[in-house]
Amino acid sequence: MTDRKVRVRFAPSPTGPLHIGGVRTALYNYLFARQHGGDMVFRIEDTDSTRFVPGAEDYIIESFKWLGIEFDEGVSYGGQHGPYRQSERRDIYRRYVKQLLDDGKAYIAFDTPEQLNAKRESVANFQYDAHTRMEMCNSLVLGDEETRRRIEAGEKYVVRFKVEPGEEVHVSDIIRGDVCIMSDILDDKVLYKSADDLPTYHLANIVDDHLMEISHVIRGEEWLPSAPLHVLLYRAFGWADTMPAFAHLPLLLKPDGKGKLSKRDGDRLGFPVFPLEWHDPKSGDISSGYRESGYLPQAVINFLALLGWNPGTDQELLSMQELIEQFDLSKCSKSGAKFDYVKGQWFNREYLQRTDNALLAPSFDAILRANGIEVPMERVEAVVGMMKMKKINFIKELWPLCDFFFIRPAYQADDKFTRKNWKEDTAAEMRELAALLEPLTDFSVESQKAVVDAWAAEGGKKPWNPWRVCLVGTGKGPDMYELAAFLGKEETLARMQSAIEALG
Repeated sequence: MTDRKVRVRFAPSPTGPLHIGGVRTALYNYLFARQHGGDMVFRIEDTDSTRFVPGAEDYIIESFKWLGIEFDEGVSYGGQHGPYRQSERRDIYRRYVKQLLDDGKAYIAFDTPEQLNAKRESVANFQYDAHTRMEMCNSLVLGDEETRRRIEAGEKYVVRFKVEPGEEVHVSDIIRGDVCIMSDILDDKVLYKSADDLPTYHLANIVDDHLMEISHVIRGEEWLPSAPLHVLLYRAFGWADTMPAFAHLPLLLKPDGKGKLSKRDGDRLGFPVFPLEWHDPKSGDISSGYRESGYLPQAVINFLALLGWNPGTDQELLSMQELIEQFDLSKCSKSGAKFDYVKGQWFNREYLQRTDNALLAPSFDAILRANGIEVPMERVEAVVGMMKMKKINFIKELWPLCDFFFIRPAYQADDKFTRKNWKEDTAAEMRELAALLEPLTDFSVESQKAVVDAWAAEGGKKPWNPWRVCLVGTGKGPDMYELAAFLGKEETLARMQSAIEALG
């Protein structure tokens, strides 16, 4: 690690919804920054104007707010290194493009798409580099005067980085160690396009990281091939001493088969790959999100943190603070992590059971209202408290498990549980139990338990399952005393009488 203050960045492009892999990258940046008392910068890389999607930037910001990942500066947060949208930094980039041209580290190229395609068709594995650049239409071939004439005539051009061959390029990576390649395999990347007066990712990324004093670049493995070029750019600008440390994270892989996790995998197997529901403004398609699917943000964070990293212990449930304290980039896996969406559901169940009933109740109340049920919130909380331990993964799974709390059951003699537990003498036993409950003025769990347990023990009775038939209609539900206390004496006795009449 460098001695300077830790400053990391997350820099998505507003080209659509934020993929869950991007969320994990942002999370690892956040954990690293917080662990070292550093800053996290939110930057928007919108240099490719043709791929801009309206609403994508707001979607990304809202996603992180829901997840609890906080930025210290950047788009919508402010800060002293702005502006933080690359499309608003044109003047800055022009200055550094000029520096590279003046220093002979870059050159201007006028090759049209048709010319480039023709070259690719005529030359196998064509690459625009030191071996082919003198065969192309660029300032190295044309000379200064012709280059100037073409620019003044309004001819479109690009600026390419001049990669010198025969050089070993070393990338020091926290996760992968020393990565070394020969510069011969690199092409002369386009750094700037006059058509839209914007730099490409490669130039903008380097300039912004330098000016925003980024100390560590933590990003996905897919960016590893571009790292040697970035090292060369830092050297070309004379910034080698302030080059950030790199860490390239393993890919998130399909739950089954081979390859990188995609939206198609989620559609095929029935799980989200985006943090929030996404409404595509062009096609009108709607893609599911973790929030709308009923996941708790803490569960998503914990689940993602352990995809490609682990603390070296058997502990699986870690709060954000515990993740911050234990996170170690050097313990990240070099190989990809399979996206075990079933494990993600398990995490949600664990967090749901540990979450305060009052925080879960509004979600269940919305489901009740959708089913025409309106009750005081304290009763909603009570039901959530009784039922959330029933191995449900999501709050939306509660309704079919506990509709009987709000709707009197329809008794069916052919129900398997009812048929097994309602015998010839059951009706008489339930009348006896009802007579025992009727005088109670205190219908609390403790009051019921005191009289019913004594009665059952004295007579050798086991009334619990028949009583469940009366109050629920089948074999589900919470502790009988808790259920009866929730329903109240009047409703409890009414249901018992209805069951006796219906089942005989």
